Amino acid sequence: MVYTLTLNPALDYVLKTGSLFYDDINRSQSEAIYYGGKGINVSFVLSRLGIDNKALGFLAGFTGKELEKMLKADGICCDFNYLASGNTRINVKLKADKEIDINANGPKISDCDLDALMKKLSALNSGDFLVLAGSVPNSLGYDTYEKIMKSLDEKEINFVVDATGKSLLNTLKYKPFLIKPNHIELGELFGKRLESEKEIAHFAKELQKMGAKNVLVSCAEKGATLLDEYGNIYKSENADGKLINSVGCGDSMVAGFLAGYINEQSYSKALMLGTACGNATAYSEALATKQDIESILTKINKPIKLDM
Repeated sequence: MVYTLTLNPALDYVLKTGSLFYDDINRSQSEAIYYGGKGINVSFVLSRLGIDNKALGFLAGFTGKELEKMLKADGICCDFNYLASGNTRINVKLKADKEIDINANGPKISDCDLDALMKKLSALNSGDFLVLAGSVPNSLGYDTYEKIMKSLDEKEINFVVDATGKSLLNTLKYKPFLIKPNHIELGELFGKRLESEKEIAHFAKELQKMGAKNVLVSCAEKGATLLDEYGNIYKSENADGKLINSVGCGDSMVAGFLAGYINEQSYSKALMLGTACGNATAYSEALATKQDIESILTKINKPIKLDM
């Protein structure tokens, strides 16, 4: 079973307008509301790929109830913990001649709230996957993912961590099944600007030495590189297409990788499906549908094994 954890979900309120004026009233041409959060995005794509999963995390207030209602309407199984006060955040996305994103902080999460979540997570079974994705709310410490993994360390859970900086590095001693930095984030971990495939492979190996089993590095228009637990390095190129939406591409890649591995037990095929899912979202207005993914998958070449 796959579980995804989103500590700070959101409703994204997207407004489109032709131009943005600072000295007059702006009127939108269209409005839309989407649910958001990296773990939730992973759950969405996993569900479209037919992989049983459950979305976990914190919700609050009337916005939290609306988010859960939207998830269930899309067939996503969820079991959120509700906070006693506050509201699930609303992020505002203005799309005009320039794009402006305003992300809210979200409700406060107490130590008691975190303890309740940890108790729920203690029911996970050996062999389950737990996806820890996204930033940690300000009301919790940067070591929250580390605490969760420590509490489950003896249960043989397959951890998937999509985080940055210390939030990622502190989890490596618990030997996560998969981590997924992008090439910029990978460089920042070591104070470097990565310019070549050789450098990406080198620093992926450094993270593997620190405990990560598999290191998947997304590289935007250059595809993705995988260092698997056996030391094999695979490179996957993107399919041809026009970038429409960059939100959720990495989450889609994580979902596709997990689905590919669960179904095929092959890291090469997992990378191929992960790349297809990331591309399908990038070339769509929103998160990829199963039809989008299947279409892109026919255009993806088999990953190349690199000798480095």
